Amino acid sequence: MSLEQAREWLGSATAVAVLTGAGISAESGVPVFRGAGGLWKDYRPEDLATPEAFARDPRLVWEWYNWRREAIRQAKPNAGHAALVRLEIQKPRFTLITQNVDGLHDMAGSGRILKLHGDIWRMRCTSCGSNWPDRRVPLPKLPPHCGCGGLARPGVVWFGEPLPEGMMREAEHATLEAQVLLVVGTSAQVYPAAGLIPLAKQAGARVIQVNLEPTPYSGIVDCALEGPAGEILPRLI
Repeated sequence: MSLEQAREWLGSATAVAVLTGAGISAESGVPVFRGAGGLWKDYRPEDLATPEAFARDPRLVWEWYNWRREAIRQAKPNAGHAALVRLEIQKPRFTLITQNVDGLHDMAGSGRILKLHGDIWRMRCTSCGSNWPDRRVPLPKLPPHCGCGGLARPGVVWFGEPLPEGMMREAEHATLEAQVLLVVGTSAQVYPAAGLIPLAKQAGARVIQVNLEPTPYSGIVDCALEGPAGEILPRLI
């Protein structure tokens, strides 16, 4: 299916949901932490982004997140992020659902965001449960602590942890309401987020996929556009 047809579907829709993944951030220079290139000091993300790793060595985990925060701070939103802001302004009902924790959608100006995997620029106290923003780079002391004296952890969802309470329910609600689901820069292999694609299809929505390469859902979406989000989204929106 052509980009022109996809543009037509998107243009006529009044309710749109967007699902974004690491691909859109990678175009801004944010390192991808999955796959062969996702190593840091010989550690895989799966070895560090777990409650068990944090319990075992909180300083090591925070060294990795400190490095990630420094890498992300160099990045700026790209033309794909900006196009999604324009789409939000155009649509009466719009929800941006992201698997990314880097804050680039916020920086671009997106407002209606569901952050399925949390936010790397927030911290959470493991003692009192407080949750606060902290954009200092580098962090002056590792591991950081809360005002109550408790150990702070990154405000992200780790492997083996549930998504923030109610977040997935909101994402499913937005998907079921949408006439078009736009899926951008995601491998469609991380669940439960990837499950939104068949959910949209079941609800009768058009699904438009924008990705550098095919995904497991390329065969069922209504339109699969291959290429960088920073080039395709401005043409689509």
